[in-house]
Amino acid sequence: MNPVTLLPFIVLIGAMFLMTRSAKKKQAAAAQMRDEMQPGTGVRTIGGMYATVKELHDDTVLLEVAPGVHAIYAKNAIGAVLDDAEYNRIVHGDDELDGAVVPDDASSLTEHVEADTDVDTDADDADDAKIDLGKKAEADDVEPKDAKADEKSEGKADGEADAK
Repeated sequence: MNPVTLLPFIVLIGAMFLMTRSAKKKQAAAAQMRDEMQPGTGVRTIGGMYATVKELHDDTVLLEVAPGVHAIYAKNAIGAVLDDAEYNRIVHGDDELDGAVVPDDASSLTEHVEADTDVDTDADDADDAKIDLGKKAEADDVEPKDAKADEKSEGKADGEADAK
């Protein structure tokens, strides 16, 4: 058989091998992450719920969703094990960031910019002028080009029929 005809099959088999290998690595990393869970650690479920681990069993985990509220989840439902700083930042709103604080809304960003920009206000006023999109009065006075076509209609408005 010609090696050129076998080349697509070899490439296909190689791609399948690489995909299954990366999937096995991801599964192994997820299993290792779930094995690192201990009571008291913060987790995020695959559904996006944040909770604290209370008890570990073979295939299940007892999570404290809110103070005094417990739920049993499968270990496979744990999407991520979070470190304490990240869990507290997300759940309790503890901000330990050493940088600029992002405002909750954009109004504080625009107010600051408007107060600082007093340069060339005349150009800004010209740009902010409203544009009139209505018909001009002089456009009504202009006679249409098809005046002869209008005279032929014998005073009939658009859409009127000859029949009564």
